[in-house]
Amino acid sequence: METVIAAALPALGWALHSGLLARRLATARRDPLTGLHTRAGWTTRAEHLLNRHTTALVVLIDLDDFKSTNDTHGHAAGDAVLIATARRLRDWCGHHGIAARLGGDEFAVIVTGLGQTPGIAALRSALARSVPHAGDLLPVSASVGSCHRSDLPVPVLTDALSAADAAMYAAKGHGRRNSR
Repeated sequence: METVIAAALPALGWALHSGLLARRLATARRDPLTGLHTRAGWTTRAEHLLNRHTTALVVLIDLDDFKSTNDTHGHAAGDAVLIATARRLRDWCGHHGIAARLGGDEFAVIVTGLGQTPGIAALRSALARSVPHAGDLLPVSASVGSCHRSDLPVPVLTDALSAADAAMYAAKGHGRRNSR
């Protein structure tokens, strides 16, 4: 009996270690606050979707004046805005895409086709809704930029992100709550 236990312990140890490692890798690909994919987790899946779907759309979102929310209402209020933004992005893309928190107040979405979503205007509207927190309604504003796969000479994610980023900053230049 002792021989069986002695032989089984290393296998049990490796199985436990493998399970813990798999769990750590999975959580490393998710933002702990919002539950969205991180940049690393999103990029691989987004590249795959961009290559497979000729109607794919890459969207970048930057929350406007987010620092003032944290400074005025506190970090818990900022967290509430980030969590609400993540939920709105997941709802907007549904089962036809994936959303990510790239860092700070920057988000990205790829959908397999704009026609499978409520549309960019609906996204802007959803993102602009105030967020309830501690008895207050926190104002939210976002700049949105997008790039269709068909606008790219070669469907490469880095090029799509660059084009969406340029469109997002052009929208910022035309005032808050804009998109291109």
